[in-house]
Amino acid sequence: MFPIGNGNWHIIFDMILHMGIQTKLLTVIFSGELRPHEIPAFRGAIAQKVGRKHTLFHNHKGDSFRYGYPLIQYKAIKRQPALFCIGAGVEEIHHFFTQKDWSIQVSGRSLEMKIDQLYMNQHFLQVWEQSFSYRIHNWLALNQKSYKVFWEKKDDPEEQKAFLSRILRGNILSLAKGLDWRIDKEVKIQLSSDFRMRPTKVKGIAMSAFSLEFQSNVSLPPRIGLGRHVSLGYGSVFPQKDTTLS
Repeated sequence: MFPIGNGNWHIIFDMILHMGIQTKLLTVIFSGELRPHEIPAFRGAIAQKVGRKHTLFHNHKGDSFRYGYPLIQYKAIKRQPALFCIGAGVEEIHHFFTQKDWSIQVSGRSLEMKIDQLYMNQHFLQVWEQSFSYRIHNWLALNQKSYKVFWEKKDDPEEQKAFLSRILRGNILSLAKGLDWRIDKEVKIQLSSDFRMRPTKVKGIAMSAFSLEFQSNVSLPPRIGLGRHVSLGYGSVFPQKDTTLS
C-alpha cells in the first residue's frame, strides 16, 4: 500500500478508471406512436426544440461532427418514442424537459411527448473474470471497407464470425473511450453460431443490420447502443442469462 497524500490522488483516480466506472442511465418512454424509420425525424425535432447549441442532442459542431460516442440516443421502444441517456447525456437532457412545450412535429403529425415510463438508475461498467450473455438488435457493424472484407469471407462462416467479433470488441472500446473509461484488461467476445442480417437504409444509404447473440466479459447496461448510428436506435444491446466464456 502507498500513503494517500496530495501527490497520490492522481494514481488512485487512474486505478479507479481502470477498474471500471459507475455511470448514470436514464430511459424515458413517451406516449404516442413512433415507427423505426421516423427516428431521424424524431431526433431532428428534439434537437430543434432544445436549440442547436446543445451539441449532445445532435452531435454536430458547426459544420463538423462530434465524433465521440453518442450520449443521447433516440429509440422506438415498442413503437413508442424514447430517449436513452448515459453519462453526461443524463445531465444534458434537462434542456428538453425545461421547455414550456414538449410537443414536436414528426412526419406531419404532432407528438405531445407525455411521459409514459421513466427509468433512472446507475450501472457499473467493468471487465470481469466471468462473462455475460447478450443479444444485439439491428447492429450496423460494417462500413464500406469492412463490408467488402466481410463478403470476401462468405465461404468461411467461422472467419466471418471472428471478423464480426473483432468489430464488436472495437465498438465496446469506443463506448469506453466515450465515457472516459480506460480498459487495461482483455475484452473477450464470443458470437453465437447464427446471426441474422437484413438490408436497411440509413439517411438513404443502403446498409446491413445484424441481429445476433454474443457473450462478453464486460457488464453492459440494457438498451445501450453499439456500432454505427447508435444515436438513431441501431445496435441496442439486451442482457440475457450469465454464462461462462470458453
